Amino acid sequence: MKSSKRKALEAAGWKVGSASDFLELSDAEEMLVNMKLALAAQVKSLRLKKNITQQELAKRIGSSQSRIAKIEVADRSVSMELLIRSLAALGASRSQIGRYVGARDVNRPTPRSRRKLPSRT
Repeated sequence: MKSSKRKALEAAGWKVGSASDFLELSDAEEMLVNMKLALAAQVKSLRLKKNITQQELAKRIGSSQSRIAKIEVADRSVSMELLIRSLAALGASRSQIGRYVGARDVNRPTPRSRRKLPSRT
């Protein structure tokens, strides 16, 4: 966001920041979210690359197709264990999984603005 636009929004009473700021995530929580997003993106990418259906992957890990759909969008109910188990079922090695986690930040949305809420005093 251009600094002039940011200043104009802040002058109008809007607060500008990231999703992490809005949700008041700690650094550790933000890191965990980013790791889950990266792993989920790799599950989908590997599955498509290997031309495997969600149903077939579900059978490989003893789950359901709807659960695979949730894995691929990093639904909050999906555990890190399930993400890693899915990657392993797709043939990813331990070192590859480690690279997926630390290779990049997941596409972070641009900061959004929101109106300041009245203080509760």
